[in-house]
Amino acid sequence: MDLDDFASLATALDGVRRSVVDGRASWRLGGRVVARELDEEHVVIRCEFEYRDELLGAFPETFSVPRRFEQHMMVVADLAGGDPGAIEDALEAAWLLQRSS
Repeated sequence: MDLDDFASLATALDGVRRSVVDGRASWRLGGRVVARELDEEHVVIRCEFEYRDELLGAFPETFSVPRRFEQHMMVVADLAGGDPGAIEDALEAAWLLQRSS
């Protein structure tokens, strides 16, 4: 999966809009972050802590949590080397989380 593939998946979710801040894409639902670009191969996706732990355990090659995100409800996805289905599932979970807020 590449960033364009991810962008297509994100904007296909009802109500999600893409914006660009400081040259990096961000996908939001009603002003709340669903995901945002870190670089061309990585995005950060919003998620609950329990779900994040599940993702890290099931897909360690796809997801990580750098120290700067440990206290935040976010997980980093490796678009280039990760499991596309797992990334899509995490994106949909982020959308559902933000939709219920």
